[in-house]
Amino acid sequence: MEIDKAIGESDDKRLKTKYNNAIFVIKRALALYSIEEVAFSFNGGKDSTVLLHLLRAGYFLHKKEVSCSNGGLSNFPVRTIYFESPSAFTEINAFTYDAAQTYNLRLDIIRQDFKSGLEALLKANPIRAIFLGVRIGDPTAVGQEQFSPSSPGWPPFMRVNPILDWSYRDVWAFLLTCKVKYCSLYDQGYTSIGSIHDTVPNALLSVNDSSSKEKFKPAYLLSDGRLERAGRVKKIASVKNDVDSDSQKHEVLLASVIAVGDEILSGTVEDQLGLSLCKKLTSIGWSVQQTAVLRNDIDSVSEEVDRQRSICDMVFIYGGVGPLHSDVTLAGVAKAFGVRLAPDEEFEEYLRHLISEQCTGDRNEMAQLPEGITELLHHEKLSVPLIKCRNVIVLAATNTEELEKEWECLTELTKLGGSSSLMELYASRRLMTSLTDVEVAEPLSKLGLEFPDIYLGCYRKSRQGPIIICLKGKSNARIDSAVQALCKKFKENVFVEIK
Repeated sequence: MEIDKAIGESDDKRLKTKYNNAIFVIKRALALYSIEEVAFSFNGGKDSTVLLHLLRAGYFLHKKEVSCSNGGLSNFPVRTIYFESPSAFTEINAFTYDAAQTYNLRLDIIRQDFKSGLEALLKANPIRAIFLGVRIGDPTAVGQEQFSPSSPGWPPFMRVNPILDWSYRDVWAFLLTCKVKYCSLYDQGYTSIGSIHDTVPNALLSVNDSSSKEKFKPAYLLSDGRLERAGRVKKIASVKNDVDSDSQKHEVLLASVIAVGDEILSGTVEDQLGLSLCKKLTSIGWSVQQTAVLRNDIDSVSEEVDRQRSICDMVFIYGGVGPLHSDVTLAGVAKAFGVRLAPDEEFEEYLRHLISEQCTGDRNEMAQLPEGITELLHHEKLSVPLIKCRNVIVLAATNTEELEKEWECLTELTKLGGSSSLMELYASRRLMTSLTDVEVAEPLSKLGLEFPDIYLGCYRKSRQGPIIICLKGKSNARIDSAVQALCKKFKENVFVEIK
């Protein structure tokens, strides 16, 4: 069989692993279901084309094992279904029909919407499982495994996803290694094909020349797989907080800071990041409700994140991020939200550019992110994007210098969001006095009742040292009024302002 032979002769170890895993899934499905009980959903795209040839190879190898025959593949009996749409590219239609003729496909053409067409198909045929060319990162891939029952409200069938963990790079490595035909649009700069209404060539493949007609390089020359969908017309996503914008206008926002690391708890490493984060959050008017240091344990992280995300507007967590056995932060965050860790192709591409020699093998643990809730916050100053899971920010910084850069990028990204800013500045004043605690206690309590919108805090740097009083709020005028009201309760020059 030419596909199996081409992969066997390839030097690409990663492709071989991906191929073998996909073939295993296909052979498993063919062992569980009869040929009449399976179908293949083909749409003419690159992912679907890969699956077509994997199915051909898988069926050949399955048949070879069952019958102990070494004969060739004269026909492909798996029912193939094609949902023809008036908004499909003519090139996609032409390629689909050509492939059906070339490989003797049992092609069923359905001219209804996917759900209605599927209901009619399953009603008329004993189909129990459908092979799909779904990959992690596709909108429909969230929550799916290699074998996943159909969603509630849909006709019952098993979704079989042999290439679920394949990347853009893997897809093109397979197509080029096996030298199989694919839709001609991919040679015209299209990297992800939807309908004629939402798909254009990827501008990153544009070729500058003297001719008036714009030209594009082929899709397989796109070096950065995370930009596969750059040719799709899409909504402009804003970077914003998962908090109510109206409440932000009037209330102090609440934050919590979580550190993960046995080395901090044992006293081996002094935690400077927590102190720095608290200062930064306080300087912009946020109220830090709690700081916590947790051991490297998934359940400990999950429980604390779950508790803090429900009572705070934003949770900042750092430490325990990476591929080591002790790096449990992302797994803990995923568990707190009740989702799994899944490969993120976009994040893996960042890692590949950063540590290309080490980013090999079938599974890159560092590219596993909480599925369906992760937003990557990109900034040109960061080699990898910040990770945001709903109202939890995962920081990769290991020292204050790295934290400074991440914080700067976070503030810029948030300001670009356009909604109520995470980084809204608050006004504050600090007063110092040599008065005793007893002398200031009652006047400060009364001041708090007079100015409930002003935060009042007191502390000493030493037991014998002066008292420092902090006043913070959103209005300079209100803070000035509070300071004046406080000063009137005592003799002149009792308070000295700290700049």
